[in-house]
Parts: sequence; structure tokens; C-alpha cells
Amino acid sequence: MKHPEDLAATRRYYDEFSRRYDAERGGRVADGYHDLIDDLEIDFLRRFATGGDVLEVGCGTGLLLERIGTFAAHASGIDLSPGMLASARARGLDVSEASATALPFPDETFDVTCSFKVLAHIAEIRVALAEMTRVTRRGGTVVAEFYNPRSLRALAKRLAPPGKIGARTTEAEVYTRFDTPLEAGRHMPRNTRLVARRGVRIVTPAAKALRLPIVGRALRRAEWSLCDSPLAEFAGFWIGAFRKD
Repeated sequence: MKHPEDLAATRRYYDEFSRRYDAERGGRVADGYHDLIDDLEIDFLRRFATGGDVLEVGCGTGLLLERIGTFAAHASGIDLSPGMLASARARGLDVSEASATALPFPDETFDVTCSFKVLAHIAEIRVALAEMTRVTRRGGTVVAEFYNPRSLRALAKRLAPPGKIGARTTEAEVYTRFDTPLEAGRHMPRNTRLVARRGVRIVTPAAKALRLPIVGRALRRAEWSLCDSPLAEFAGFWIGAFRKD
């Protein structure tokens, strides 16, 4: 179980991260690494969420939630970080402060419940996934993204020093887990079944590689071409779409 001090450390991490989270996103940098990741995630989610009521668990500053609102009937978000939520509210989004392990919604409230780049920082992963499933309607979909240990990204994370988030914080200070696609499926409640999956960052060895004119274009094309192929099982970010029966 995650102790209160661990949750406090995670909140501090994301509060500090919120000050520069958008700086490398939304077309603000030339390499577009984060934009590529976001585009692949949103493209996959659109299959299941168009015209539905959607909850994003761990909505951060609302960059993805704002895009979800363009094709969902209604988009809501929760996050643990007041700093992140301040930015999301400034965008006029429907967000609230809450933990992924205790979602403040009745059973079967949403058609789709999704989470990107967040579940990897939750120790009680099965509790969080059970909560996401609980608030999803029968016949609806839970779209969950995991960090995959069998990937180039995971190898790079093992070899490189922890990334710096702010003046006082590094990635080493926040809990991070890695789950294979098989393990991810086992974490899901029994009343769900995998109906689709996508791999994000399959062949890109490092974000900096996208800055190279010819190499960067080739990597972007490859990521889009391979995202729904069998090589998705070796992506740095593995996304599963689980239908609730």
C-alpha cells in the first residue's frame, strides 16, 4: 500500500513538474517528441471515446483532456496535483483533485475511463484499475497505458541518470513501475477483456533522435506504421483497451 508520505512525494513531484510541463508540448519544441506520443495516444482513444462520457485519470495540465473534449460528449479529469489542476482549470476544463485509487464518482458513470503516463506511478495498481473499471459502464472501455520493461525506452531509463524535473526534484524521487503487456492484463479486473492494444515509442531510441532531419522523419513514420503491429509488445508505452463485460 502507498503510504501518505509517498503520496505527498508524488504530489510534490507533479506540483513542481507542472511549472514546465507544457513547455515541451503543444508544438512548442522542434523535435516534437512529446507531441508524437500525445498524438498516438489520442488517435487510439478516439476509437472508443467519440461521442461518449470520458474520464481521464491523471489529467495533469489538461493538454490531452482538452483534445478529448473535441470528440467526446463530455470530458472530465482528476489529478492528485493542485499545481497541475490549476493549469487545467485555467483551460476551463471539468477537473477535480482526487487519487486514482479512490475515484469520487458513482459506479458506471462513464463510457470510457482512460489514463496515460500515470499508472506507472501507482503502487496499488490493481486498486486503481479496479476503480477505473468500477466507474465505467458495462460495455464501456478502460484505456490504460503502462511502462513496458521490454523496450528501448526502458533500457535508456536504466542506463541514463534520473531526469531532472525542477531545481529540487528528479525522476528518482517518484515511485515508478514497469509492467509487461502480459502483467498489465493480469492486473485488470476479471470482468474486463482486452479488445485492442497500441504501442507507443517502439523504435525511437531517444527523444533527441527526432531532432535529426532525415532520421527524425523516418522515426515518426515508423512509429505510426508500427503502433498497431505485433511490435507493439515491445513499445516503451503499451496501451491496452479493455472492454467491461
